[in-house]
Amino acid sequence: MRTIQLIALVLVIIGALNWGLIGLFQWDLVATLFGGQDAALSRVVYTLVGIGALCSLPLLFDPMHEDDHADDGAKRSRNLDYATEFSEENEPFRDKE
Repeated sequence: MRTIQLIALVLVIIGALNWGLIGLFQWDLVATLFGGQDAALSRVVYTLVGIGALCSLPLLFDPMHEDDHADDGAKRSRNLDYATEFSEENEPFRDKE
C-alpha cells in the first residue's frame, strides 16, 4: 500500500470513529479536542478527513484478487494433483486374464 493511501486510510478511520461517537453519544471528539466545530483546527481536521476519503476512492474500484489474501497453505490445497507416475489415465480399466 502506498504511503498516501495509508495516510488516507488512517484519516478515514479517524473520521469514521468520530461519526460513530456522534451517532452513539452525540459527542464530537474532534470538536472537543480542537475547540468546537467552528475552530480553525477542527475545520482543518474535517477537511483532511474529507481529502482522505477522496484519496481512498480508487481502492473501491481496485479489483481484489483472491491470491492477494490467501496464505500459502490455501494456495497449495487448490491445485491438488492426485495422479501418480504409475497410473494410466487414458486407458480404461481392464482385467488381466
